[in-house]
Amino acid sequence: MTTVRRAVLTLPAAPLGPDNPLPALRTHDGTHAVDEQTLAELPRDMARGIGRAPLRSLLPAPVRDGYGRARTPTDLDAIVIENDRLRATVLPGLGGRVHSLHHKPTGRELLYRNPVFQPAAFALNGAWFSGGIEWNIGATGHTTLSCSPLHAAVVRAPDGGPMLRLWEWERLRDLPFQVDLWLPEGSDFLHAAVRVRNPHERPAPVYWWSNIAVPEDRRVIAPADSAWHHGYERGLRRVDFPVAEDGADRSYPRGADHAADWFYDLPDGQRRWIAALDADGTGLVQTSTDPLRGRKLFVWGRERGGRRWQEWLTEPGTPGYAEIQAGLARTQLEHLELPGGAEFSWLEAYGPLAAEPAAALGGDWDAARAAVESGLAAALPRSAVDAAYTAWREQAADAEPETVLAVGSGWGALEVLRGQHVLPGTPFPESTLGPEQEPWRALLDTGVLPVPEKGAAPGAPLVSAPWRDMLETAPADPSTEYHLGIAQWHAGDRAQAVRSWERGLREAAVRWPLLYCLAVADREDGHPARAAERFAEAFADHADRAAEDEVVAAALGREAVVALLAAGRTGRARELWARLPEEVRERGAFRLLEARLLLAEGRTGEARAVFDAGFEVADLREGAEILGEVWSECTDEPLPFAYEFRMRPS
Repeated sequence: MTTVRRAVLTLPAAPLGPDNPLPALRTHDGTHAVDEQTLAELPRDMARGIGRAPLRSLLPAPVRDGYGRARTPTDLDAIVIENDRLRATVLPGLGGRVHSLHHKPTGRELLYRNPVFQPAAFALNGAWFSGGIEWNIGATGHTTLSCSPLHAAVVRAPDGGPMLRLWEWERLRDLPFQVDLWLPEGSDFLHAAVRVRNPHERPAPVYWWSNIAVPEDRRVIAPADSAWHHGYERGLRRVDFPVAEDGADRSYPRGADHAADWFYDLPDGQRRWIAALDADGTGLVQTSTDPLRGRKLFVWGRERGGRRWQEWLTEPGTPGYAEIQAGLARTQLEHLELPGGAEFSWLEAYGPLAAEPAAALGGDWDAARAAVESGLAAALPRSAVDAAYTAWREQAADAEPETVLAVGSGWGALEVLRGQHVLPGTPFPESTLGPEQEPWRALLDTGVLPVPEKGAAPGAPLVSAPWRDMLETAPADPSTEYHLGIAQWHAGDRAQAVRSWERGLREAAVRWPLLYCLAVADREDGHPARAAERFAEAFADHADRAAEDEVVAAALGREAVVALLAAGRTGRARELWARLPEEVRERGAFRLLEARLLLAEGRTGEARAVFDAGFEVADLREGAEILGEVWSECTDEPLPFAYEFRMRPS
């Protein structure tokens, strides 16, 4: 009999720490992009999907960069779904990640299971971790919910057994979604039914990719003989698959020279699946109903940067991994349009596969595909997947939760109150509203945004059109002008945002939040000197009134020193550096900043000594090349492996 139960998973873990207190007015320079020439040469529908509703900012999500690299044994809340064939371990507090999928008859782990929890800056808003199966919704990249809690509850599955429902309100696109996980009695396959709803009148851009980590010594097979290749050089081109021009077989992740994405070009009418098989022809297969169109392989490559990232995300000596993925579009660069009042839904299945090794692992790609397809048809026919989806959609998708197992954020409850949305199966009760939502509930109820307590900074922002409209009619005060400016900035009305922030600044008792926003606007508008002065003024305003708040001091100080160096104000940068708390200056990101400051002062030897002493930038972003750039200003020697995170082909 299938069971769903609470459990505890103990792992060496780095604490997430506090979120960045500064509003995320910009997106990070993404690695997932294409140049204009490439875009012009793509099929028209693909180019349209790539150009659909690009993010202007990360608002209203916060940047999550408060974690470090020190790990200690930590208890993580888990939920176990189990029958006599499979055991799935889910982490509701960490984006609903399926941490493990254990096949009992063979004793095999079907996924790459990370032995540690180590956040790294791969999510759109920062903290992310590798391993297992993750549910990516929002925009191109890893979801902002990677390390956030989801709502979780037991619901009745289509067969009457228990089912785990995960759900939340995704804030980048302002959409609710659910993932229903169940194990039919006696089944070797974990079923995952997904629904993304648009409760608004306007259409919404939708992005979804289910990301599955697998050991990189497996062969990855999908039913296609061509793929769209995307690398860190930002190109996108259609190529034959799996054999490259140089004769290399790309279906073996360990054989890849460079980190890259391969988006399989599955023919219309083809059953959707992707498999990762060991040397004995056994491993994991993922399949789905047809709406989940795309399939992808990501490899880290054999170059030093890819190997260093593998080590960085777990611990030295741990086997490497690759990613196999499934998405709504052909590539992760595209977004689909979901009409108002409509939904996307589909069913995925994850389970073991056994194929004849000589065929599945041999040089005949057609034979390998046929072997996997035959094994999948025997283990889980296509008709069975379609029937399971139909039963779920008709009998279980709207079923109300029976037993609550975990609680997510209160943002969904606030949006349901505002929009009076009716969302069967995914309740967002008022009981989940917390301190972050209370000022906004007051605005909704009274038309007035409460003034923060004396000396306190404005709270978390909201930016969608309905909230912006309410802010525009609310009585003006510095906090309201701050939030209104953020909403206007997010909408693309930057000139009006600046006017709102300037009005708020005239009477603000706490000036640094408004100064910070104006500094970002100056930098984005091409005024680096004025931006640097405003960043420095924001830091000084905070330091003069709340020196004990290291989180804000670190965030403002980092921005200000970088801006001052960019504007050639080295002396001012040194003065500000001296005002930073000593504990902050010892962090890895600030050690790198110190090296940059020393170089600007002409003290090359001392900058080199910072590298020789050793440091780790915990929130170094995927594809970042800053370590190599600063090192090359210190010396002509090769970059040490400890600092090698460059992902572009050398």
